[in-house]
Amino acid sequence: MRLGVLGTGKIVQDFLPMVQDIPTIQLVGLLATPRSVARARTLQTEYHVKTVYTDYAELLANPVIDTVYVALPNSLHYEFTKQALAAGKNVICEKPFTLNGAQLAELKALALQSNLVLIEAITNQYLANYQAIRRDLAKLGQLKVLELNYSQYSSRYDRFKAGEVLPAFNPQLGGGALMDLNIYNIHFVVGLLGKPERVEYLANVERNVDTSGVLIMSYPDVQVVSIGAKDSTSPVRSTIQGTAGAIVVNGPTNTVTSFTETLRGTQPVEQRLNPDAHRMHAEFVAFEKIIETHDMATVKQQLSHSQAVMAVVDQALTSAGIQLG
Repeated sequence: MRLGVLGTGKIVQDFLPMVQDIPTIQLVGLLATPRSVARARTLQTEYHVKTVYTDYAELLANPVIDTVYVALPNSLHYEFTKQALAAGKNVICEKPFTLNGAQLAELKALALQSNLVLIEAITNQYLANYQAIRRDLAKLGQLKVLELNYSQYSSRYDRFKAGEVLPAFNPQLGGGALMDLNIYNIHFVVGLLGKPERVEYLANVERNVDTSGVLIMSYPDVQVVSIGAKDSTSPVRSTIQGTAGAIVVNGPTNTVTSFTETLRGTQPVEQRLNPDAHRMHAEFVAFEKIIETHDMATVKQQLSHSQAVMAVVDQALTSAGIQLG
């Protein structure tokens, strides 16, 4: 994979040291805004990026780059992905894929028409612990209840309360607790159970953005309660309950660092199966293989998953009366 990376923010600063351990991924380009060029130059030197760009068209015109990693603010995902696909590049786009399902449907059609890889960077789907949880669901008997909580008091919340408009709490930029934290919970649940029959989002809304909320997802025989909060904190864990036992995910659903399985009448067993310390390593190893082998069957499967997630997002935002973008 010959990669052009878009952005210089926290996610990119986290990504660049991790990707040094995947030698088959070459860092060909890094896109920066004019005000972040100095930071980009520092990252370029430290992580051996060939070229820093401030002109997106120039990056896309580089024939060496075969894949673009969109790691920009949420509101920019759709437009920058669309331009990359139009330029004939494969695209890895950070979560949330887009601000709504219609945008994602358009991008999917563009990618498949051009036979290009388009895939969402969502860590939990590729982690060994998550794969093991999926395999072990049958051990729990008939599933009944899932309870997920990813709550993390935002360092920006106090500034938001003081009146400052920040991307993390700006609905025009796709901010809010659902799109930042609860999105991981949605991916976790949909990856296990598929698309729910009913969705309702009970949100705490301040200045037109959800600072926290409780998402209800109903399936024929299973009920799901999913909490995401940026205005308060709580022990972070998730529980899957069935008639024959339970699985507790220890920590947030974006890392799934371990899980504890307790079958009725047995002692709890903790599992730590992720071979890599960094949460993003497994997904980018998978992406590199998908692109190298042009595995469009997996691309279509993952796009269907992402569309099911975005359908939940659409219903949740509508039910809470929240408009993004």
